[in-house]
Amino acid sequence: MVKSMKATLKYLAGIAGPSGFGSNSTAEQVTQNCSPFLPSNLTALITGATSGIGAETARVLAKRGVRVVIGARDLKKAREVRDKIQKESPKAEVILLEIDLSSFSSVQRFCSEFLALDLPLNILM
Repeated sequence: MVKSMKATLKYLAGIAGPSGFGSNSTAEQVTQNCSPFLPSNLTALITGATSGIGAETARVLAKRGVRVVIGARDLKKAREVRDKIQKESPKAEVILLEIDLSSFSSVQRFCSEFLALDLPLNILM
């Protein structure tokens, strides 16, 4: 019990664990030295990337050279995220596709549009 309490306190304090990262580590810090190890031409498909952790994930992956496909219900918000990403990382490739995950016909249309791009799908978030 004391051991688990210590671990919880370390986590809450953001103290780095064996990986060198803790709960206060950012996505940028965690991926800082990964670029040389990433294969070229990776494609990440991210739904929910118009805000919060999804937008941050898209931003950091694009910054690390991953092609990002944002599947979004609200294309206006998706454009804002893309513009912000490309302002920070001008060479970033960010593709926007409309999708409403509550609509099967929207999902089918999205799949057809994605497949037509003839891109690999390496990361799905």
